Amino acid sequence: MLRRRAELLARVRGFFDSRGFLEVETPLLSHDTVVDRHLDPIPVTLFKDARQHEQGERLWLQTSPEFDMKRLLAAGATSIYQISKAFRGGAEAGPLHNPEFTIVEWYRVGDDYAAGMQLLSDLAELILGRGPAVRLTYRDAFHRHAGFDPFHPVAKPPISPSLPPDADGDLILDHWLTTQVEPHLGRDGPTILYDYPASQSALARIRPGDVPVAERFELYVKGIELANGYHELLDPAVLRDRNQTNNQQRAADGKYTLPEDSRLLAAMEQGLPACCGCALGLDRLLMVAAGARTIQEVLAFPVGRA
Repeated sequence: MLRRRAELLARVRGFFDSRGFLEVETPLLSHDTVVDRHLDPIPVTLFKDARQHEQGERLWLQTSPEFDMKRLLAAGATSIYQISKAFRGGAEAGPLHNPEFTIVEWYRVGDDYAAGMQLLSDLAELILGRGPAVRLTYRDAFHRHAGFDPFHPVAKPPISPSLPPDADGDLILDHWLTTQVEPHLGRDGPTILYDYPASQSALARIRPGDVPVAERFELYVKGIELANGYHELLDPAVLRDRNQTNNQQRAADGKYTLPEDSRLLAAMEQGLPACCGCALGLDRLLMVAAGARTIQEVLAFPVGRA
């Protein structure tokens, strides 16, 4: 498995190098972090005195290198990728999760929504050899596998006993997605799910229309989510609003809040070029390529043995 991992990393690097991408490195430990309702970054106290190690500045292990990579784009980079460790706390442990994991994340200036999905499909086709990815809208996936329109449900879908009684629409849709829709995705070959509800935009643009949608896409193979990409949000004012909303939701969920101001916002105010970006989990990709059943099988030292 170590050999297969090394071969996978070499092929991923070759894919991006052959397309003119520059490999970069950004901090794993940062003052800033993605503000998301469902992502729980691990805080680290940067102490000055080892005798008072609980006192000091709070920094964050990164859930992805997104913020700093976008700062590089704002500073003039054009096509960049990074193979990096990432960290998530909370319930991030199980057959598909390890609190420490490896991702490849990339951005290319000038790519639109379609180009971003095509690049992801090309990478999946190279690594997995299962043909190009089929594209399926979030709405059509729900019609096909859940039997209702997620944007205009005739009746409120029933809530699972595992959800709180006051669960909002997004939590309910997430439950339906993970239990009824995802298991069917990517069974016959890679599938890219796209056009998510606007309320689930994260750092993606919103495309207006009769039903506004987030220009966000995810790759699935054998029912497993492998990648998450965006036609990137460029407006810092919108990001500020989303950070505030996400922190309000985190507080309502009983979670700690996250820093709403960031160096990324300052960079965006100076100008972030139009681009598309994506992050792909390399441990999960190796799982699928090797036919493993759990993420622990492809890690030298999962968290229980770390």
